[in-house]
Amino acid sequence: MTMTRRRTSRVLLLDDRDRLLLLCGRDPRRPGARWWFTVGGGVEDGESHPAAAVREILEETALALPVARLGPLVWTRTTVFHVDGHGFDQHEEYRVARVTADERTRMEIDPAEARYGHHWWSVPELATTTETVRPHRMADLLPALFTPVPPGRAPLHLGHVDEGAETGPREPEGGGPGPGPVRVC
Repeated sequence: MTMTRRRTSRVLLLDDRDRLLLLCGRDPRRPGARWWFTVGGGVEDGESHPAAAVREILEETALALPVARLGPLVWTRTTVFHVDGHGFDQHEEYRVARVTADERTRMEIDPAEARYGHHWWSVPELATTTETVRPHRMADLLPALFTPVPPGRAPLHLGHVDEGAETGPREPEGGGPGPGPVRVC
């Protein structure tokens, strides 16, 4: 199978209560397989990672944030995965962006971007969930980002991850929306 190489810009979108916005994705070729992932997506030709991050925030939440609201690069990750029969070899960069309570209430999560749902996750929820959350170890990694990251600190590389063997939790029989088009974010 041919692998599509992608560069992505991911956003750890935190609210005023230190909760992280995650969107839910599924693979129509693996009934019941689902996972939760951060806001963000592919970097377009000629676009910087920060510019892609604020564009993706706007597309996915209808919230217009300036690049200056993004924190520095905090994590990187390389992952290989398959969705809907397509393989991806993806380099990811993660930045933090904080939203106020007012901004959170004004967000309009695009149903095409979060077809299977979205949720503001607390660290205790992340620590106890049986759901698949990407990147892994989110409950352990996230609290270090609740205070401003010191300037010049090198980003943490989360590794080279092969998501291929992962099936994720399954829906109960008859639960949730059926398979549909999946956007690779």
